[in-house]
Amino acid sequence: MSRGPTMNTSRDPESLYHTFHALKAERRLRNRDAAAALGISECEAIASGIGRDAVRLAAPFDALFRRMPELGEVMALTRNEAAVHEKTGRFEQMSGDDKVGLALGSAIDLRIFYGRWAHGYAVTESTPRGESHSLQFYDRHGEAVHKVFARAGTDLAAWDTLVSAFRAEDQQAGESVLPRPPATEEPSASAVDAAAFRRDWLAMQDTHDFFPLLKRHAVSRRQAMRLAPPDHALRIDNASVRPLLEAAASDGVSIMCFVGNPGMIQIHTGPVHRIEPMGPWINVLDAGFNLHLRQDLVAETWIVRKPTADGIVTSVELLDAAGETIALFFGERKPGKPEREDWRSLVRTLADLQEVAA
Repeated sequence: MSRGPTMNTSRDPESLYHTFHALKAERRLRNRDAAAALGISECEAIASGIGRDAVRLAAPFDALFRRMPELGEVMALTRNEAAVHEKTGRFEQMSGDDKVGLALGSAIDLRIFYGRWAHGYAVTESTPRGESHSLQFYDRHGEAVHKVFARAGTDLAAWDTLVSAFRAEDQQAGESVLPRPPATEEPSASAVDAAAFRRDWLAMQDTHDFFPLLKRHAVSRRQAMRLAPPDHALRIDNASVRPLLEAAASDGVSIMCFVGNPGMIQIHTGPVHRIEPMGPWINVLDAGFNLHLRQDLVAETWIVRKPTADGIVTSVELLDAAGETIALFFGERKPGKPEREDWRSLVRTLADLQEVAA
């Protein structure tokens, strides 16, 4: 009987490549999970295949991304530990510099933080559905920031031209990544001027004022929920995301869903239709948009109300055990327009259910 591959965490790329792929095949694991089982980052696992099935890409990555519209239809994927967000469409309007950027379009909508990007690869893999082509980007700790996958509508000649243009001179297998620093502790509640924080919360004119508000008062998002002005943050049951999505689907409520990590935020705007639970996962399986969310990793769920020049804007925000954002949900809204009443009604129903449960 086969004992399976040894858990070899050697950084020797040759050994690592064979161990990684043997483990993937035996356990039928995705790249991220196979790398975690070996105690390495996904970036190190992918880079062990340089010269075989991966090509190292050269910075600056903002220059590479400005050429993404050349590829035609692709699938853009952004994830964190608890959520995976996939959008199929075209890159359209690209803007920004080497630190931050925007991708705006009818399908693919990104807020890009290039300052967090460190490594990039063009990867070709054999899968049960055929050959897969992807562009994969990682931070300095080896965590995936963003991936772009070829689809039926992708111009593969343009893809090859782009890879050739950004092919790095160094094509030696292997990659060095930095250890992830320990999580920073939240400041003591006594160190926060709660009255000033609430006053500034109520003075917001735009939802984009919220992050500067947190920075200015040196509070985490989780602390902000607990320090919020009365009636501006309500904690609800962590199982609420399923009824939220199911109600949006059944009532035809057009939503916005944000999923991100320190290097990328990806946004879906529009209706959702097919909501499918599967074990700990709640999934949206729509044409052009897939969301996969681990409900068991949601530690806190909040209904949050933020003042803007257009009136109150309401979100449902999911946090993990470390207080990091998993996903944000809003009603579809354009600047200068008040919040949709059907979204407000949906969220009020969630709030009312929470009060009944309490």
